[in-house]
This record gives sequence, C-alpha cells and structure tokens, in this order.
Amino acid sequence: MDKDFSTSWKSSTQPRKQRKYLYNAPSNIKSKMLGSHLSKELKEKHNKRTMRPIKGDKVRVMKGQHKNKSGKIERIDVNKMKAYITGIDMIKKDGSKVIYPIHVTNLQIVELNLEDKKRKNILERKIAK
Repeated sequence: MDKDFSTSWKSSTQPRKQRKYLYNAPSNIKSKMLGSHLSKELKEKHNKRTMRPIKGDKVRVMKGQHKNKSGKIERIDVNKMKAYITGIDMIKKDGSKVIYPIHVTNLQIVELNLEDKKRKNILERKIAK
C-alpha cells in the first residue's frame, strides 16, 4: 500500500490496512468516521445507534481508566479522533492538571447538544420518516 491516501480503496479484512487508511485519511473524511454510541433513551427517541459527538454533548466514558465518569465535551480533535471532557483530568508530575483525551469510540452520548442547526435538521428528518 502507498503512504498516500487512496480514495479508490474499498476495504480490507486486515486491521493494519484499516488503521493505515484511517491514519492517512484527510480530516474531512476522518470527521465523517467519528461516532459515539447513543444511550438507550436517545436510541429509542431518535432511531439512531451512533452520532458524531460535538462540543457541548454530555457523555459517559465506557472504557479505560476513567470508566463510568461523565462530563461535557470541551473540544474534539478530529485528526487524533479524541474528545476532551470537563472533569476528566490527568495530574502531571509538576502538579498541574491537564484535560485527558479519550477516543470517541469509548464514549456514550447521554445528552445531545441541539443548538447546532445541522444536527437538529438531521434528527428532525430521521423522526419524520
């Protein structure tokens, strides 16, 4: 495989090729691949399993050392596919606190931020069907 991103690449069963595709993808394609599961209540309400998390969503961590902690998303790093959540900190050696990045697939969206017009339109279209 080439180092460059290939738009003609379809799929592979090899995890290393899937990871390489994700790693080399441009940010607009990575952004489309971001997704976190919705809670049971939100799944039933919106008839969707996953959504792209955005700033202001309330989420719960499902895996890792911060499991079962929750907070609001402060920012999302699309290139690293990480979310920064208030209340989930890491203490550095000098004693200062820094927000700990968590991969978006390890999050569950508990409450949606409906201030975003695009997201609101998507959900309304989904309910209308």
